[in-house]
Amino acid sequence: MPADAPDSAPREHTVPVADGVELWARESGDPTGTPVLLVMGAASSGVLWPDALVERLGRRHRVVVWDHRDTGRSTRAVDVAPYELRDLATDAVRVLDHLGVQRAHVVGMSMGGLLTQLLLLDHPDRVLSATLFCTGALAGAPGGEGLPGPHPDLLALWSRLGETRDEDAEMEFRVEHWQALAGAVVPFPREEVLALERGAVAHGGPADASSATAHARAGTSGLARGAELAGVRVPTLVVEAPEDPAYPPPTARHLADSVPGARLVTVPGMGHALPAAVLEPFGDAVEGHLDAVDAAKP
Repeated sequence: MPADAPDSAPREHTVPVADGVELWARESGDPTGTPVLLVMGAASSGVLWPDALVERLGRRHRVVVWDHRDTGRSTRAVDVAPYELRDLATDAVRVLDHLGVQRAHVVGMSMGGLLTQLLLLDHPDRVLSATLFCTGALAGAPGGEGLPGPHPDLLALWSRLGETRDEDAEMEFRVEHWQALAGAVVPFPREEVLALERGAVAHGGPADASSATAHARAGTSGLARGAELAGVRVPTLVVEAPEDPAYPPPTARHLADSVPGARLVTVPGMGHALPAAVLEPFGDAVEGHLDAVDAAKP
């Protein structure tokens, strides 16, 4: 590396967010680039973001991932210090504050997409752009009546999240869960998923029943704010995953319609997951959105 080149080596942080509650965070990529905050879904560590996506975005951006409370290396909190899901959105702001980031592109998946919407409503000055995928609009957004819910097979799997399993059985369950989430169009990359989950276990230790259901047991007050999305002015991209069994079509279209000026892009074959087979078109959509916003900002 030339002497004057920026140091792109990953940098880990411990971020205090409440009394006795700390979060693990990691930044990587170009430290001089526009920050990108990746917000993962429920019960999921930040290391579940695919390395290929993090590295791609890191070519021109400072990429930040972190472990929500009750995941990875962050504090197991819900049973000793109960919290609301909306507190996880405030955690995102605390992570930005700790890293000295004033504004960031925010990319949210699943529950992370709901948290990103809360950031758009409560902290728009901290969000350069938003990318929402595998998620739906906050409750109360007009036109949301009658949208389909999660597939029954997926609901059946979710009912088993709190079961106690040995290490091998737990890994098999996680693979089964990801297979259901990924849909049936894109070939399921079993070994890729196994490697990803083994990496998550190496990072944060074996999952227990409490951690697996922590976010399902967190408070849900203050989330019925979908009508407020009509006031959002932050550039927003919604990526539709047509094979998503958790947020099936036309959920993404409804979300895009709920945010003024939001652009909808469909990634064919994509389910509620980011296997290698969809990373190129998904990455193209996200990078194009980030580049357009970066080019337009003062």
